[in-house]
Amino acid sequence: MKTNKLPIIFAIVALAVSALACGGTLSTAKINDAWLASDTEGNNRTTTFAQSDTMNLFVDLANAPDDTDVKVSWIAVDAEGVDPNYVINETNYAAGSETVHFDLSNESLWPVGSCKADIYLNGTLDRSLTFEVQ
Repeated sequence: MKTNKLPIIFAIVALAVSALACGGTLSTAKINDAWLASDTEGNNRTTTFAQSDTMNLFVDLANAPDDTDVKVSWIAVDAEGVDPNYVINETNYAAGSETVHFDLSNESLWPVGSCKADIYLNGTLDRSLTFEVQ
């Protein structure tokens, strides 16, 4: 039995066009790796920081167009003297296929406790990295 594949192709194209019209994206961008480090080169991976440290976060993008939006939301999940899930800072950056470096510093000491960095790719939460301040 022979079937006509033309209606199937039209349906796929129509779905793609309507997804784009609704603000969707067909980006192939993905995060190959993401990690926290104690150094600005990203060589000393860690999930534990001192109260006076600068937190360095690296996001390795692949198949990413130059306008790929990467957002990091730094959150104090359960830390002394801070409301639970307090958003410390949020940073957006447009990048292509590269390793993007984010950092978070403080003129005062960080509160002791558990924190996380939520990483968004084109507006969608991709992953969370948890860490401790001691």
